[in-house]
Amino acid sequence: MAAPSPGPRQVLAPSPEAGRRTATSSSGRHGLLWRLRDKQPRLGLFEIGPGHELHRLTCMMQAGLWAATQVSMDHPPTGPPTEEDFSEVMTQVQEGFELGTLAGPAFAWLRHSLGLAEKDYQASLGPGGPYLQFLSTSKSKASFFLSHDQRFFLKTQRRREVRALLAHLPRYVQHLQRHPHSLLARLLGVHSLRVARGKKKYFIIMQSVFYPAGRISERYDIKGCEVSRWVDPAPEGSPLVLVLKDLNFQGKTIELGSQRSWLLRQMELDTTFLRELNVLDYSLLMAFQRLHEDEKGPGSSLVFRTARSVQGVQSPDDPGAQNRRLLPDSPNALHILDGPEQRYFLGLVDLATVYGLRKRLEYLWKTLRYPGQTFSTVSPACYARRLCQWVEEHSE
Repeated sequence: MAAPSPGPRQVLAPSPEAGRRTATSSSGRHGLLWRLRDKQPRLGLFEIGPGHELHRLTCMMQAGLWAATQVSMDHPPTGPPTEEDFSEVMTQVQEGFELGTLAGPAFAWLRHSLGLAEKDYQASLGPGGPYLQFLSTSKSKASFFLSHDQRFFLKTQRRREVRALLAHLPRYVQHLQRHPHSLLARLLGVHSLRVARGKKKYFIIMQSVFYPAGRISERYDIKGCEVSRWVDPAPEGSPLVLVLKDLNFQGKTIELGSQRSWLLRQMELDTTFLRELNVLDYSLLMAFQRLHEDEKGPGSSLVFRTARSVQGVQSPDDPGAQNRRLLPDSPNALHILDGPEQRYFLGLVDLATVYGLRKRLEYLWKTLRYPGQTFSTVSPACYARRLCQWVEEHSE
């Protein structure tokens, strides 16, 4: 890739108004169609419109991301990312705020490799429609958003988490090349936003594991432990969409049939990678969707699909390293696995918590606080082994 100069650079961004005009022109032609189309899948989600406390923030994010994506459209990647691409920081000055794009050329290449068109990425994240908010059951103080079409998930991050993600990014890209059907969430961008002279806020963008969401009936966040792993379900008939946890899953089974062996192997490969990065406290996101009769049976909705991006690199010493599978002929196929009766949405998320001194001390405290109980703060080796064991015990 012909890389821009490494390190920080500052440019004057296209105006937010230009982004809004472009998005408005496009959405004016089909805005009514997407509003009607998304009405049912949006059940339990809330538009961040005027009057919402986060409206101003999300408008700045949309305008900034529109301009940042325009840069990658004007200067598309021509090859795999270089060391300079992984370290680049671009700051675009907007009216009233600045948006930083970290490792922009590397993420542009990754999006390209996943077969994601930049114009679609820009249309989803730009000012063409309000971001959506949902009721999170996470204990973190992060803010969570979805793009208006629910394809992309945005989450605020602490600075130390961003540093960990960027430090691991070259190895993350290599892992996705080696294992193109990995369960790891596809990270698509890391950004900072500073309003006037205020403190920088950091956020990440990734593909939503729960997409398309229209027929999903249940959602879970699994860590393989028991402390603080129960969520009170929404009352029957409630429009709220809650992500439940480990203890809510008791008595249930992931019924995969012949696909089970692939899942167990991929869990082993991905958690081994995270263990090598000294990472813990990640989650297996999982959702259920009952298959229609015409979707059941071998070959009914399966094709062998490999995006240009994820062809990977075959190891001569390990011919089975890629652990490929038949992917469903569906959007977001890398996070979808079909069993005999159910479609499962699966992905490993929250990959930025490193087992450093802070977490080691937390482990000691929790050992005293919760004797005889399992909790999330354990060594990366124990965490990986325990989550794989949970999947093995709850699947058939």
